[in-house]
Amino acid sequence: MGKPMALNLVKAGYPVSVLSQSKAAPDLVAAGAQTYPTSNALAEQSDVIITMLPDSPDVDQVVNGPEGVLAGIQSGALFIDMSTIAPATARGIYQSMQAKGVEALDAPVSGGQVGAESASLSIMVGGSETAFNRALPLFQAMGKNIVHIGEPGAGQTTKACNQMIVGITIQAVAEAFALASKAGVNLEKMREVLLGGFAQSRILDLHGKRMIDRNFKPGFKVKLHKKDMGIALQTGEEFSVPLKGTALVAEQMEAAVNQGNGELDHSSLLLLLEE
Repeated sequence: MGKPMALNLVKAGYPVSVLSQSKAAPDLVAAGAQTYPTSNALAEQSDVIITMLPDSPDVDQVVNGPEGVLAGIQSGALFIDMSTIAPATARGIYQSMQAKGVEALDAPVSGGQVGAESASLSIMVGGSETAFNRALPLFQAMGKNIVHIGEPGAGQTTKACNQMIVGITIQAVAEAFALASKAGVNLEKMREVLLGGFAQSRILDLHGKRMIDRNFKPGFKVKLHKKDMGIALQTGEEFSVPLKGTALVAEQMEAAVNQGNGELDHSSLLLLLEE
């Protein structure tokens, strides 16, 4: 998702720099971006640094590694992490940045590859209001539904809650479809009528159609959603909140990965139930 997000910043007229070793670097350079060999070299020359990486350890390495962002970032700069990571990691990075005179925002997104390409992402932001207002024009080049949630880490907590709701709803739709299919019910007709009632949801609409069409080409991979459910469970433990439904779906996603379906779309949870 980082490539289309960066392209949208270029299209909006911002000077963009990327790491030279990034797979997306050639396309971004062709669009007008500059490259730097290391994160600290890039940070030294940038007013705003944005990361979009798979998991907490990846962000920690890019920020705190020997040639990381923290080694080069200048006082007065703004650091924005748009990955989906643990709220505790986001708070730790915020404290490290503050020690260098840098404002930091955790700004995870929802909307997938399509939202990244169309600049229609939902962006949930944790950090100071001053930093949020400074970053808002950048966010507006990448998304549409942009909300300052609250203190550092609040954006990541909100994203964890988002992933809980999405995951549990996919499991509910998959169970309903598996049951209806075994009972001989027409899934197209069932989906149509349910979309007109209280069970209506975006998951039933889009992922229900995926299940019917057997289209499990990834929009969002099972293995990444499994990681996000783990973040939610970790956060639940931190605040002593039992998340039993989340734990159940996390187990289903783990089983899907073990089955060899980790690279498929998360709507492929249906395959476990059919088996």
